[in-house]
Amino acid sequence: MNYQSVFDSPIDKEFESLLSKDFDAVKPGEIVFGKVTEIGRDYVLVDIGFKSEGHIPISQFCDETGKPKVNVGDSVEVLLLTSENESGEVVLSKDRAEQLKVWNELERLHKEDKLVSGKVVQKVKGGLQIDVGVPAFLPGSQVDIRPQRYLDKFVGETLEFKVLKFSRERGNIVLSRRAVLEAERKALKKDTISQISEGVVMEGIVKNVTDYGAFIDLGGIDGLLHITDMSWGRVNHPSEMLTVGQTIPVVILKYDRDNERVSLGMKQLIDNPWDKVETRYVPNTNISGKVVSITDYGAFVRLGEGIEGLIHVSEMSWSRKIPHPSKLLAIGQEVEAIVLEVSAENQRISLGLKQLTNNPWEELAKEFPVGTKVLGKVRSVTDFGVFINIKDDIDGLVHISDFSWTKKVKDPKDVKDIYKKGDEIEAIVLEIDPENERLSLGIKQLTSDIWDSVPHWYPQGAKVKGKINSLTEFGVFVELEEGVEGLIHISQLGLERTESLKDKFTVGAEIEAEVLNVDRAERRISLTTQVGKKRKDKEEYAQYSEQGGSAVTFGDLIQQQYNKQKED
Repeated sequence: MNYQSVFDSPIDKEFESLLSKDFDAVKPGEIVFGKVTEIGRDYVLVDIGFKSEGHIPISQFCDETGKPKVNVGDSVEVLLLTSENESGEVVLSKDRAEQLKVWNELERLHKEDKLVSGKVVQKVKGGLQIDVGVPAFLPGSQVDIRPQRYLDKFVGETLEFKVLKFSRERGNIVLSRRAVLEAERKALKKDTISQISEGVVMEGIVKNVTDYGAFIDLGGIDGLLHITDMSWGRVNHPSEMLTVGQTIPVVILKYDRDNERVSLGMKQLIDNPWDKVETRYVPNTNISGKVVSITDYGAFVRLGEGIEGLIHVSEMSWSRKIPHPSKLLAIGQEVEAIVLEVSAENQRISLGLKQLTNNPWEELAKEFPVGTKVLGKVRSVTDFGVFINIKDDIDGLVHISDFSWTKKVKDPKDVKDIYKKGDEIEAIVLEIDPENERLSLGIKQLTSDIWDSVPHWYPQGAKVKGKINSLTEFGVFVELEEGVEGLIHISQLGLERTESLKDKFTVGAEIEAEVLNVDRAERRISLTTQVGKKRKDKEEYAQYSEQGGSAVTFGDLIQQQYNKQKED
């Protein structure tokens, strides 16, 4: 065959070498060069110097749009599948030639421990499918240095990989991107460590954000930026300031070379604003700021870069009971407040809202001086008393001890049985404490104290009758009249040694006694049932003394009394 007459285009040097090749040495499975002699509708004819040309499907030469990307006369590499089939034709494949070249190249790179480039095609079970000329598998554990939960984000990216496993027979290629990153990180780490020293400012990439801080990649080595070193102000969570992938400047605070631990700081890149806070924020001056955080105990207001002040819930209203700061303020709200206290040492600024208005407690003392009779509704009932609304949001407390002069609340829980929320009650102003915002009221003070008259009603030696209210280990309580109670101590009951209180006395029974003493201050009446008996013994003793003179002793008197009882 005259090869020169076959091709319209000049024969290139590569093809000249092909024509001079001994074709008897070419065997199926080898890649050879051929010349495109004709481009048909379905096939492309390629001459490799054999007796006949090979027919290759045109689809193997088309681009993504379906158009042929080859011209007559072009030199192409093809794989010889069969030198002569049943029809006497040469069987060639351009695709198989390219695949074989890819496999050969991948095998070479694997043996030489070099990297391969490929495009992430799709997510598959356990990892990703990579196109490196032939399909390859990238396990999920080999995608990155750190575990990646979402692999879809890598689809479409062209990356470099290391070949971990290679099997041409099984058509199996396993890749690793992690090995590439670790190698890069190791090289970066060596360079980074040479630059690290305390006080050096470096750029890093936010690698991970946690509740207590963020890990920053400085280039092969990670450093911890603690939440307390992010800002001179208060940071609720690191995510408020940083996002993964963000590049930030940091300063090396501490470097433990042995353990390769690096502590980083951001706030140290600027001067501490708290150093001049006492000159910028003077007590009793007005300031404005934005609410940045709300807690159960108050709201934090940003006054400047790194400077925040706290409006405590107790400083929000003079009289209104704020259930939660969020009921009055909202995050992002611009507020005006008054500086109450500044402490640069403790990095604390106390602010007040209520101080912007007049203190109603100071006006209260003028409007309701001590002794004034007031009328109000019960706002709340507690175990220790009731709160009565007097004016606007100002409540006064009537303590249980100021309910009645005579009736005592034995069980604090009984208060709810005495007064109900919404009851209208009259009371007397007992005390006003504007500083502590306290108003003390009394109900019993509306009437005179019955104990002012008790000493006159029950003089010493007076005989009284009453009803036994209770029995105790130390005596018997006797109700003389409503609200007035006396105590007969056990020593004043004349009990024998073998007798007990329960044997001789019963709750509810009437009893006669004599007044021993009335203590106005302690509101206590001491009674006895033994005064008459003692008086009779004293008279008999005097009688015997008159009869027998000094010869009669107290012992004689006792003996006489004993004999008399024996006769009876």
